[in-house]
Amino acid sequence: MAVHPWSVVVPAKRLAVAKTRLQPLTGASGADHRAVVLALLADTVAAAVACPLVGSVVVVTDEPLAAQLAGGLGARTVADEPDRGLNPALEHGARAAGGAAVAALSSDLPALRPAELAAALDAASAAPRCFVTDAQGTGTTLLTAVGTPLRPRFGRDSARAHRDDGALPLTGDWPGLLRDVDTPADLRAAVHLGVGTRTSELLRSSPTLAVHLGAAR
Repeated sequence: MAVHPWSVVVPAKRLAVAKTRLQPLTGASGADHRAVVLALLADTVAAAVACPLVGSVVVVTDEPLAAQLAGGLGARTVADEPDRGLNPALEHGARAAGGAAVAALSSDLPALRPAELAAALDAASAAPRCFVTDAQGTGTTLLTAVGTPLRPRFGRDSARAHRDDGALPLTGDWPGLLRDVDTPADLRAAVHLGVGTRTSELLRSSPTLAVHLGAAR
């Protein structure tokens, strides 16, 4: 039986330090870089808000532009009061979200579909804590907890860390949920799957990004 409604927590870094590995494509600290980071977040949050099993989306951020964007999409924002890194931020967000079923979702999933997230959350009823591994097989894009603390272990080799901590790995037909974006190659792969409205519009409107993505094909 599906567990719902879910509370989904999405972390969003300050733009000045977010997605630095995309800078060969976007340019260091430029307008294109900020726009790409916000577009990835927008499409991720929009998919979560539209997911039929999700009751609320909480974005944890100290970035004013990210907070404004998330609020406009129907998410609630909370400040990163711990300000001690990703895992404390997610724990803070989970407490703010409340509810028996909580999920931590990566902020860089522009190809995520609401139906994919619903399928993964439905599968997550199989165990108190579950996770979905990214396309590279080492990271984590989704961590869930039902009736138990979230206990996030994001960072290097987080998939192994979550498994070692007792979370159940989930697999399914949800390519957009696996495809987080850290590098230009990741972005090209996400575009191939089909990205959301905000990222699609950005790529169409930015000659610089279009040239770089076209040259890399």
